[in-house]
Amino acid sequence: MIRALYTATTGMSAQQAQIDTTSNNLANVNTTGFKKDRAEFKDLIYQSQDYTAGNTSQTTVNPTGIDMGLGVRLSNINKLHLQGSLRETGNNLDIAITGKGFFQIPNEQGDMQYTRDGSFKLDAEGYLVNGSGQKMEPLIGPITSEHVEISITEAGGVYGMLQDGTQQQIGQIALAYFPNPAGLKPQGNNVFLQADASGEPTVAEPGTVGLGRVQQGFLEASNVSLVEEMMNLISSQRAYEANSKSVSTVDSMLQVASNLKR
Repeated sequence: MIRALYTATTGMSAQQAQIDTTSNNLANVNTTGFKKDRAEFKDLIYQSQDYTAGNTSQTTVNPTGIDMGLGVRLSNINKLHLQGSLRETGNNLDIAITGKGFFQIPNEQGDMQYTRDGSFKLDAEGYLVNGSGQKMEPLIGPITSEHVEISITEAGGVYGMLQDGTQQQIGQIALAYFPNPAGLKPQGNNVFLQADASGEPTVAEPGTVGLGRVQQGFLEASNVSLVEEMMNLISSQRAYEANSKSVSTVDSMLQVASNLKR
């Protein structure tokens, strides 16, 4: 009975992790470029009461064995880098990636950050920056009052139209991609950092070497499915309640055992 108590406790802990993960997904359902998380679990070690193929008599063997499971544990929280839907904004500085790739944003320490959030603005110098004021790499700009219109091609070329109608190239967007994007380290603020598990980045222009293209005037929405997450939340709640019921049942059995009279 004590084994059942601890086993049910691991189940409650695992379902709590599932609920925490689902809650984070739901909280970011409207976060631009957010990639949902998926909690993954593994069963714990087994206590063998009788080894598989152990002798049950002089002429027969146990075909299955007797192995008692000891519960479950959280093994991974996997970031699913699936394409989110595109939402038209009409803002010519909003950029969405269709396909593989990340925008590159160096931080104050010089470390390269990677993001799918393409809601860019202009800083006081006329350069393209993210919501935290960090410039895109490579630099795009400066965009000045002489540029009456800004256009961005699917291949990442950024052009400004002058008053006489001529097009002036202002910059070229480059995207980065990793062999294992799920291995990137999330930092919050819609950015990731390279990690050992992600591998080294491939940096190239959009539409080359398997990278996606960019779309001006669009943003990539979160890839969280509200219906799916609500189903996961209900399922996890029910599983948590079932494990809690197991704890209550074992407690009742222990109480009965402790009240037995000789």
